[in-house]
Amino acid sequence: MLGPSRNDAANSPGTQGSPWDERDDSPPPRPLTREEAQALREREPPLSPWRVLAVQCGVGVAVALIALLVTGRQGVAWSVLYGAVTVVVPGVLMARGMTSKLSSVSPGNSAVSFMLWEMVKIGVSVVMLALAPKLVPGLSWPALLVGLVLCMKVYWLALLWRPAANKR
Repeated sequence: MLGPSRNDAANSPGTQGSPWDERDDSPPPRPLTREEAQALREREPPLSPWRVLAVQCGVGVAVALIALLVTGRQGVAWSVLYGAVTVVVPGVLMARGMTSKLSSVSPGNSAVSFMLWEMVKIGVSVVMLALAPKLVPGLSWPALLVGLVLCMKVYWLALLWRPAANKR
């Protein structure tokens, strides 16, 4: 034997093994009662996908106007706006599909619906990007990517602008 094995070091007293080596004997958390769940929803209201999409639209238009003012070129502004639309349109499709009654019938149905709508979202985004040179006059790929990335990152702003919790 060349030395203590990894298991010997993790199990010997006075040494710290990784957190994965420790066994958690605590009982599983209990499910919330209906009243507790309702109180949690009131304290932490869910973020609407429609609110996120509205903020994405606003950011896309604002950045396109800024691009127009800074560069003075309409092609750059249209490219930024098209980049934003490439995020918003597929997001609208996914939000519509995920908020339908059919997708919330059961947990399994919700998971399949999520995967389906995510594939649709990605497919529509790829098609829109492929069509960009034909649809946007004076296309600027860097400007399009700026609009696209900024609108994708709006999720963080939307989380900050969540509706205030109901205080009772």
